[in-house]
Amino acid sequence: MLAVVPVTPPEPAGRANGDQSAIFRTLSNPLRRRILSHLQQHGEANSTSLAQALGESTGTTSYHLRQLAEQGFVAEVPEKSGGRERWWRPLPFHIQAPDPAKMTSAEWSAAIAHTRAKAEHDIDLYFRVLTQYEGPEGWAQSSRGGFYMTRQELHAFFQEYLALLWKYGHTAHDAPDGARPVALRFFAVPDDTAVDEHSGELRLQEP
Repeated sequence: MLAVVPVTPPEPAGRANGDQSAIFRTLSNPLRRRILSHLQQHGEANSTSLAQALGESTGTTSYHLRQLAEQGFVAEVPEKSGGRERWWRPLPFHIQAPDPAKMTSAEWSAAIAHTRAKAEHDIDLYFRVLTQYEGPEGWAQSSRGGFYMTRQELHAFFQEYLALLWKYGHTAHDAPDGARPVALRFFAVPDDTAVDEHSGELRLQEP
């Protein structure tokens, strides 16, 4: 249900082993996601520069920065902070929802809200792929398909997918010249509707 955010491979997000519902509620807020995105692209910022970039008040960005800091998503930059001016940098994080059976109702509700909050943005990304596609050598690429897999094969496929992200991906701090932020999404779900009732064969979807 909840996508993995692979930024630091084996370690979970700052306080992901604590109150899961608080983490999901933090990320469910659209402005906090925008703040995180800005920090991940620009490295460091204070509440004033974030307010100017995002069209918000300084008080608002300051409040949400503190909320992000409480959950371990951002940290203060002490060498640049002084007096009332505090600078912040993003912390690497990795989140994966635990087994729903092991979550409290509050944690599960927060995880659902977080996933729904991201859905509209992900749909927008899908249509951007369609409008920005410039052929096999362009930046926008997509693929749709389906195969029969066992549960074990699906899990192995997912782990190899994550390994590929780390093989070819870079953070903002180590990205080479010419690199751009690229949005990647992965989901897999059993699709009983993909079976042709007459032939019993799986219909493959072309990119």
